[in-house]
Amino acid sequence: MLYAYQLQDGVTRVIEDPERLLEAAWIDVAEPTDAEYALISSLVQHELPEDEDADEIEASTRTFIDEQGIHLSTLFLHRVEGRPENTSVNVVCTRERLVTVHDRDVPALRLMRIRVRRRPELLKEPIGLLAGLFETTVLDLGDTLQALYRDLEETSYLVLEDKDADLGQALERLAEHENLNGKVRLCLMDARRDLSFVWRSAQASKPCAKRLKYLLSEIDALLPHNNYLFEKVTFLLQAAQGFINIEQNKIIKIFSVAAAAFLPPTLIASIYGMNFAHMPELGWPLGYPLSILIMVVSAALPVVYFKRKGWL
Repeated sequence: MLYAYQLQDGVTRVIEDPERLLEAAWIDVAEPTDAEYALISSLVQHELPEDEDADEIEASTRTFIDEQGIHLSTLFLHRVEGRPENTSVNVVCTRERLVTVHDRDVPALRLMRIRVRRRPELLKEPIGLLAGLFETTVLDLGDTLQALYRDLEETSYLVLEDKDADLGQALERLAEHENLNGKVRLCLMDARRDLSFVWRSAQASKPCAKRLKYLLSEIDALLPHNNYLFEKVTFLLQAAQGFINIEQNKIIKIFSVAAAAFLPPTLIASIYGMNFAHMPELGWPLGYPLSILIMVVSAALPVVYFKRKGWL
């Protein structure tokens, strides 16, 4: 889907005619078709990177400047069927317009399209519009970290305080927290690298450069929180695994004690279960109850001994 906006008489206008795309201040393409992909590539006079190239970690592959303008490939966090995912967004920022192309319609760009309709002044400067887009995603990442902190506090209660909690379920939740926190970290590091690149390019006006610098400071402030959550998740994972091991050891201890307690009665029953002809006890009138009594006493003695030793 192709969305194009222009600033006309102080009002945001939607461009629906592909022939007028050169008039647009922002072109946003979500889930592009082959025709739309080719159209945008010809418009920016540069072949947009494929998915594999967009996901490369090398800065030279993801960020560069040429005669057309600034080229970025940055990550945006969103959820797909409830699961957190990072999607690469290809960005081309020229002096005339901002072009964004992405395979999934991420919430940050949907929100930015709404903001552009309500605040036409955002379309005055393409780099300013790009800064606004990063402001949206950094704010969303901060909110995600806050929500993750609250969820982690609930999981912490389950692991450390709730004696009836299902620790297996807690481990699953901790794995989800770690996955989400890791994707947030990737987005923060990617955004910091891209913002630093745009800021160093010296193509932004002074007010916009201040916004970029402020965003960099915001990201630097969020990264320690991200590290703290990693450490918290790691601690809770180790604690949950430790409690699970303790519970398993208790169960193994019970089986060990039971095996030790039933070993003497088993020996006695085995002796009197032999089929020898000359066993004097077979003729005793009290032989059967006496053997039962001996087996019970032999089973009770190890239990009493283990309790005195503090092993039970």
